[in-house]
Amino acid sequence: MARGDRPALSGTGDPTGREAVAAVWRIESARIVGALARYTGDFALAEDLAQEALAEALVTWPREGVPRTPAAWLLTVGKRRAIDAFRRRSALEERYAALARDLDEGGAPEDAPWDPDQIDDDVLALMFTACHPVLSREARVALTLRVVGGLTSDEIARAFLVPTATVQARITRAKKTLLAAGVPFEVPPVEHRAERLGSVLNVIYVIFTEGSTASSGERLIRFDLAGEAQRLARVLARLVPDEAEAHGLLALLELTAARFPARTGPDGEPVLLEHQDRRLWDRAAIRRGRAALARAQQVGRGLGAYGLQAAIAECHAVAPSVEETDWERVVLLYEALGRLAPSPVVELNRAVAVSMADGPAAALPIVDELAAAGALANSHLLPTVRGELLTRLGRVEQARAELERAARLCGNDRERAVLARKLADLG
Repeated sequence: MARGDRPALSGTGDPTGREAVAAVWRIESARIVGALARYTGDFALAEDLAQEALAEALVTWPREGVPRTPAAWLLTVGKRRAIDAFRRRSALEERYAALARDLDEGGAPEDAPWDPDQIDDDVLALMFTACHPVLSREARVALTLRVVGGLTSDEIARAFLVPTATVQARITRAKKTLLAAGVPFEVPPVEHRAERLGSVLNVIYVIFTEGSTASSGERLIRFDLAGEAQRLARVLARLVPDEAEAHGLLALLELTAARFPARTGPDGEPVLLEHQDRRLWDRAAIRRGRAALARAQQVGRGLGAYGLQAAIAECHAVAPSVEETDWERVVLLYEALGRLAPSPVVELNRAVAVSMADGPAAALPIVDELAAAGALANSHLLPTVRGELLTRLGRVEQARAELERAARLCGNDRERAVLARKLADLG
């Protein structure tokens, strides 16, 4: 088994035991790694210890049965491996002694204590460590999916359509960077928490964005990746219940994912918002999203960037149709978002909302200004929107040129097929 990577969960032996290993790891891996990091004070070592415990479970559980408290069993094995490692480090005798006192080596692994109150702190510290600003965005995403989400390097690589070796290299570099920078395994002090929380939120948002609209490949939506981001957002919202933007992000993800069932047709082809069957939208997800948005409004002093995006998503979620959407409110929300977190994408979305509220002629100058500034030069989004506006204004040849450019820039096969149909409709 490669160092730091999770072993394959398939092979001979009792399949029930191996399935139990996979299930427990997916649910409890963040807590186990977090607890080991707290015990050892070494983030990279903690993940290696957890992987070693997992490998031992894959051998032991199918043969001897699943222990009564599987997560405690894994934690105990990890702690024993830590003791073995510290035994080999004579300079760390004091830490070994402290660990040995903490762990009753005479007891069975399944009898080990499992403290849920401490575990929550461990998972939160794990999130803050994996998403530390000293790491690149790509490294934060890979490390978070590995140590908090419990995904293998192969699973992360498939999700982002990159080689497994690339993911492994990112994770390895991330661990070395954290070690070299002396990043402590801890929940940051209050004065630094807001900045670091923003990094955690951004990582979860990036994961969901790639899942909800894949940047490349044959599928429009990667449900597993988007679902993992939703799970992480729910965990974070529980861990920091008084942070408005944690609830705002959760609301945004729930309300956006609620439309997934109607966003693709039987063959996986994209279905645009105006053609979606809103009866297919997930009403339970909409209720969860609106509840999270209400919580964000309750605990915060005005909505943050994620909360504002969630409020926009709510406008769509409650509208009976595109025509009956409160576009005036959507425009105002985008204006507020543009002041709080200005970006070309926000401005482009504002242009779309303006076109629905006041017509394409009012929106085109906004898009033209973005184009003149060179914004989103390598993205298909701007020429797609400009092509739509020009089509609605009857400027067919200009619209054709924009949509052809958008098709050349688009990396997702499904979205490119939509652009091809729009070009065909122009005649």
